[in-house]
Amino acid sequence: MIDDLMLNLSQRQQHILDVVRKEGFMSIESLAQLFDVTAQTIRSDVNQLNGMSLLRRYHGGVGLSSSVENESYGSRQVKSLNEKRRIAATLVKHIPAKASLFINIGTTTEEVATALLNHRDLRIITNNLNVARILSANPSFEVIIAGGVVRSRDQGVTGEATIDFISQFKVDFGIIGISGIDSDGTLLDFDYREVRVAKAIIQNSRAVFMAADWTKFGRNAMVRLGHISQIDALFTDRRPDEEMCAILKEADVTLHIPDSV
Repeated sequence: MIDDLMLNLSQRQQHILDVVRKEGFMSIESLAQLFDVTAQTIRSDVNQLNGMSLLRRYHGGVGLSSSVENESYGSRQVKSLNEKRRIAATLVKHIPAKASLFINIGTTTEEVATALLNHRDLRIITNNLNVARILSANPSFEVIIAGGVVRSRDQGVTGEATIDFISQFKVDFGIIGISGIDSDGTLLDFDYREVRVAKAIIQNSRAVFMAADWTKFGRNAMVRLGHISQIDALFTDRRPDEEMCAILKEADVTLHIPDSV
């Protein structure tokens, strides 16, 4: 499951990925010896892989992306942006007028909010100030912001007050993003406070739609949100591998992929 960027990787870069995923960490010198090239060549490869967030550059070597720290908000805003927009355009086709929604924290859900602007008469509850700002541009929408502590890094709102507020409602659709989906279908994120809010959204939605681009599959994060069987529909930009497709089928999760893919 790779996008156009990965298709452009050299054979050596693909092998570097395989080695680091197997070993967990490799020094630049070890990789240079293994592939019989200069350390400068390996650094160039590693810098490209790091820029694509496929691996993480450390002092003297390279390892897997962190499971305890997410990428910066600015980085996530531009990463896989076209894919997120295609996902959003597909998802909003399944949201009727006069529906009630939860929308949680995330750059993908912010693209969903933008794609919803041509809808009418929606009622949206969100713990994402960016989503609230986007959706407030439509005068036919009623946008409700959950109370709680605002995170300066991404304008997400979390905390006990957020959970209590969300638990007052029962809405038609819960629209959520995710940081990682493990190979067994476990849903993973980085912030336990954000995860608790997402759990409340799942519990209080009649249908749960998850928006996740291809980079979220197999990505590490340390906090367990739940299992992919808890959602009703998955919107992504590439067909997952056969193992994941089997999990989705067994759990009766509908898979939606943009027509252009």
